[in-house]
Amino acid sequence: MAQVTINVNGRQVSGEVEGRTLLVDFLRGKGMTGTHVGCDTSQCGACTVHVNGEAVKSCSIFAIEANGQDVSTIEGQEAEDGSLNTIQQAFQDHHGLQCGFCTPGMVMAAADLLKNNPKPTEADVRHHLEGNICRCTGYHNIVKAIMAASGQDVSQIAAE
Repeated sequence: MAQVTINVNGRQVSGEVEGRTLLVDFLRGKGMTGTHVGCDTSQCGACTVHVNGEAVKSCSIFAIEANGQDVSTIEGQEAEDGSLNTIQQAFQDHHGLQCGFCTPGMVMAAADLLKNNPKPTEADVRHHLEGNICRCTGYHNIVKAIMAASGQDVSQIAAE
């Protein structure tokens, strides 16, 4: 067993973990249940978080690897006043979710994309989401939501 302390959404979270404890399991065990366990093989993206500002599938790293690091989860994405942030609001406004299971990972992936590419093309968005699986939406409204969150006109995005 090892002691870890991770800065999660701006606050220190500590715990004792086995060496094989995945970051996703540590986070969920500490109440960050918005980080979903989907496939456990880093294929679906439902567990996407940011580690030191970079998108990471939290089922692909051990909690001990995140010791001392800054981790941001979906729970830390709200606006300063506690309301939905721009990306979350765009997902709501453009129906970028159905069952909601993939939504936290999609929002975290979108935040990573928009941080690095503030005005992505539709192709950029679709390419960036290749590591995130949604079984419900067909991605059209997710792409639309991300484009809208970037401040772009989404009226010309055609359904596929």
